[in-house]
Amino acid sequence: MDELERKMEPSFEQTLQDGKLYRLINALIVAHLRDYNLTQAARAVASATMTSFEVEAPPYRLLDLVAKALAVEKDEKLRGGVPSAAFLDSGAVMPVAYGSTPAPRTVAIDFGAVHDTKGSSKAFPKHETRHVSEHKNIARCARFSLDGRFVATGSLDMSIKLFEISKIKQMMLPDANTRDGPVRPVIRTFYDHIQKLQPINDLDFHPQSPVLISGAKDHTIKFFDFSKTVAKRAFRVIQDTHNVRSVSFHPSGDFLLAGTDHPVAHLYDVNTFQCYLSANVQDLGISASINQVRYSSNGGMYVTASKDGAIRLWDGVTANCVRSIVGAHGTAEAISASFTKDQRFVLSCGKDSSVKLWEIGTGKLVKQYLGAAHTQLRCQAVFNDTQEFVLSIDDQSNEIVVWDALTAEIVARLPSNHIGAPRWLDHSPTEAAFVSCGGDRSVRFWKEIL
Repeated sequence: MDELERKMEPSFEQTLQDGKLYRLINALIVAHLRDYNLTQAARAVASATMTSFEVEAPPYRLLDLVAKALAVEKDEKLRGGVPSAAFLDSGAVMPVAYGSTPAPRTVAIDFGAVHDTKGSSKAFPKHETRHVSEHKNIARCARFSLDGRFVATGSLDMSIKLFEISKIKQMMLPDANTRDGPVRPVIRTFYDHIQKLQPINDLDFHPQSPVLISGAKDHTIKFFDFSKTVAKRAFRVIQDTHNVRSVSFHPSGDFLLAGTDHPVAHLYDVNTFQCYLSANVQDLGISASINQVRYSSNGGMYVTASKDGAIRLWDGVTANCVRSIVGAHGTAEAISASFTKDQRFVLSCGKDSSVKLWEIGTGKLVKQYLGAAHTQLRCQAVFNDTQEFVLSIDDQSNEIVVWDALTAEIVARLPSNHIGAPRWLDHSPTEAAFVSCGGDRSVRFWKEIL
């Protein structure tokens, strides 16, 4: 063996390291197939690679790692000047660091651990309304961007307002309007849903690009580029066949889900607009409209809350229903559903005046948050940014109700200050702040008082 061959030959240590990596990959593949109940395939891979079928791995670990790797790859492309989505106008100006998600303030709670919760409820920090804005008609929905820098609201007046959080905070300062003129937190207003009484039902932000989407009763999903200061109309439109009640971007930004009056979520490729439906829809025997659809943080699953009271969990790759929690809210509508950060639980809200936490792996009810009446409006139940608290609406007392997420005890009741009960809540993913939308046309920004 000459000197060149010797240098090219992998070292013994490198060979060992590669072997460990291959074994880890094989173990993750087996665990992934097993988690998705593909037992025969999991056993075949385990046998072929001499991997234990019972290998231990965190739930959905392979999906999580792939999603993170794709995000890093996309971030590297962005740093090199390559747009993250083909549909985005190449002339758009990306807001600085848009889409980068700040580290959470604290580690999210592990609801799966055994806790002695008696008498251990945490005090909810005092909050108050720090800014109020108005639409020309009922404010129906709101959504924060993943990085917490923006919040968008939609209305029955068919308009969408985009707020910059830093400017709202500027307005809180005593001399806010004496420096360089008045501060204007609303940085964009979009008008492109033009049919009267065809309101905007839901909003979502693209995870990497400065794009906002809206779903409306006019059967459309519209794409707005908020990097352009003069743009007021959508630059792309998906024409659906039904009332679009809810929208949710896949974490990659390449797909989106639409929950509609059709019983199965519509999955769209955002570059081609091709629509896909679940392969096993005929076997489910469902006919109820979807009130809300949300992806998990790695896109491995999505959840639907339906008018028939059911919560359904779907495979994010195959779009097959993997678990149905029928009667999750009895015969009352299930009106919202979202995943915990660890993707092991789903928080749901129903018109039976209950908020519930479900374990995904078993479909078991883990906790109930009771004491707030919501029987009329399509309100939400949401976690705060640290998942220590759950917030929802009491439409009889016109209050925002807060529970300790672990003990399920009510720890605060905040007068909403809306005329009539709020219709929607959304909490910032990065700080102690939330917005409420009301039938009185107002949008209220709430902030912790320090």
